[in-house]
Amino acid sequence: MSALPLPAAPASFPVPPPPALPGGLSLPRGRTAIMGILNVTPDSFSDGGRYTDVAAALRHAREMVAAGADLIDVGGESTGPNSTRISADEEWARICAIVESLAADGVIVSVDTLHASTAREAARAGAAIINDVSGGRWDPEMNAAVAQSGCAYVVQHYRALPGMPEEHFDYGDDLVGTLIERVGSQVQDAIDAGVTADKIVVDPGLGFSLTGDQCWQILRELPRFAQGGYPVLVGASRKRFVKALGGDVDADSAAIAAHCAAVGAWAVRVHDVAATVAAIARKENDVE
Repeated sequence: MSALPLPAAPASFPVPPPPALPGGLSLPRGRTAIMGILNVTPDSFSDGGRYTDVAAALRHAREMVAAGADLIDVGGESTGPNSTRISADEEWARICAIVESLAADGVIVSVDTLHASTAREAARAGAAIINDVSGGRWDPEMNAAVAQSGCAYVVQHYRALPGMPEEHFDYGDDLVGTLIERVGSQVQDAIDAGVTADKIVVDPGLGFSLTGDQCWQILRELPRFAQGGYPVLVGASRKRFVKALGGDVDADSAAIAAHCAAVGAWAVRVHDVAATVAAIARKENDVE
């Protein structure tokens, strides 16, 4: 594990309650939840092509649950640098059988999508959370679709997808303050569309219109970002600013997740669930 530019031993913060889920489903309270990443794509930046087969995807999802994942985030369209945009129909065709099967098994499923029609189909198939990296900015129907679905809603701060012409990195003199203001505007739009506040999660969007240094600054100031009153999801796993450390990317990703858990993140979105579970346990023992 590399030396991370983070506080060595952050004080513990209380983890906020999880978002309200439909269908009587519930997530753990009093600890940080672990969201396992399942990319059903040929071009995701880390594991594209590994789980495009339904059987392989389901096997990996169940392995993550067995390793300690509390929920599985299923994505059918990559939003990484140089990724290809696809239609909502193609996206749903990639993930429909997986969402249906996991939900039928009682797994809490989050669906990572930019498309309102995919959100509607996912909710009908049993998904409990819609995770939109544009926080309702890509598809003008998304906020209403989530409100009608009854699903919980991850609202990520958004300026542009990586590599788009609209991507830029100027946030003035107060990066975290600007992010809080911007994501607050996105949350208000979701509430105005009918999403209830108890279903909202916010995400600072590490790697999206943010430099590596800015990502580290957000992680250092994460308790401040969490002061908005909504549960916070953090996804740092295997991202470029972590790889730039030059160490073991999964060990470093797990250490970052443990830091986020120690400072009150509601959930961490990760590829290596087992390493994350172990890192969080080590951090808790160090704090005690």
